[in-house]
Amino acid sequence: MSIVICFTNKAPEPWKEVLQTKLKGVDIEIYPKVKDPQRVIFALCWKPQPKILAQFPNLKVVQSVGASVEHITQSQNLPAACFLTRIVDQQLSEDMFEYILTGVMSHLKRFSDYHRDKKQKHWNQKPYKTINNTSIGILGLGSIGAYVATKFGQLGFKVKAWSRSEKHIENVSCFWGENGLGNVLDSTDILINILPLTTETADILNLQNLEQLNKNGYLINVGRGEHLVESDLLTLLENEHLSGALLDVFRTEPLPEQHPFWQHEKIKITPHIAAITNLGTASNIVVANYENLLKGEELLNVVSLKKGY
Repeated sequence: MSIVICFTNKAPEPWKEVLQTKLKGVDIEIYPKVKDPQRVIFALCWKPQPKILAQFPNLKVVQSVGASVEHITQSQNLPAACFLTRIVDQQLSEDMFEYILTGVMSHLKRFSDYHRDKKQKHWNQKPYKTINNTSIGILGLGSIGAYVATKFGQLGFKVKAWSRSEKHIENVSCFWGENGLGNVLDSTDILINILPLTTETADILNLQNLEQLNKNGYLINVGRGEHLVESDLLTLLENEHLSGALLDVFRTEPLPEQHPFWQHEKIKITPHIAAITNLGTASNIVVANYENLLKGEELLNVVSLKKGY
């Protein structure tokens, strides 16, 4: 029995090295250098090449090394008997909250405006918003979204959140289902998207939905690039309904050099770094799942292939 690492856009060697120290005697191979595909029972994946997992007929578990799984479900035909798992790590939640908090406070205190003023040597004090008079809407209440919503509620923000199924969080007004989305969008100053990507959530950040935010509303997208209708965001910035956006994820990554987001002064860009998988803690989850597989015990963080999360 062996483990195969199938990565693109991420170095596989550090993962192999760490796992070899934690799983003594286990064969860990990096695709495409696999001696015997019949022996592979566990695949560790990040944006694997299309349909390559079909080469392993005895595959039992496909483990994403991140919180997302659509990079696997959209590129592979997984057999019904194969489990799909993902990383749910407290460190990821903490990192995501710190990133979003930085974006929120920078927006409230208008640091971007002062950065532009500095270039022009322009001294101009501006009005700003405070925590207790700012309404935050959060889309997505999975493990990370629930943590982020809780932390913002504890800080004193007015927090509303939406999920597909019913959730309840202290200091957070929770809404769910198709009828609940408008309640989160309406009268919101800052919208934060942390949704998984499914057929139902694709293009959810569109003109119709974003127009429901307060005038001069602000968007933070740390979900998926496919959630955002890019032309709709540009329209809302140009007509000044939205005051700006902080984007960490994009439909094409790296973002193409000719993309209009690069030059837009109201759009801040980061290169998909809001919450980077921690090799030390995430590898423990991988090890636990491999050992649970061998022992016939319940796997951690199993994804519903039907729901996509």
